[in-house]
Amino acid sequence: MLTEEGCMEIQILHQQGVSIKQISRCTGHARNTVRRYLRSQDAPHYPARPTRGSKLDSFKTYIQERITAAHPLWIPARVLFREIKAEGYEGSETLVRNYVRLFKQPRCPV
Repeated sequence: MLTEEGCMEIQILHQQGVSIKQISRCTGHARNTVRRYLRSQDAPHYPARPTRGSKLDSFKTYIQERITAAHPLWIPARVLFREIKAEGYEGSETLVRNYVRLFKQPRCPV
């Protein structure tokens, strides 16, 4: 599946006089693919993928409440992970860590 940029690259190389065989070598696509995109006048349009839910979605409000309640102190992500795991969370600790990182304030250099 080619992106619009890949299709544009094929069109530009063809306009510069580069052969189909050479275009396929440069782009890494098969010659038939290059031919097909040169024959078609339209750039490929793919529908946007629907956003998938996360295992963490149902626990995000709890995490946010805990972080704001503890402010100005900080609750480590590992502690929050243990708490929500006891409530039935089945995801990984890394997912929790990455989400909690969004709320952490950067330290000021002294």
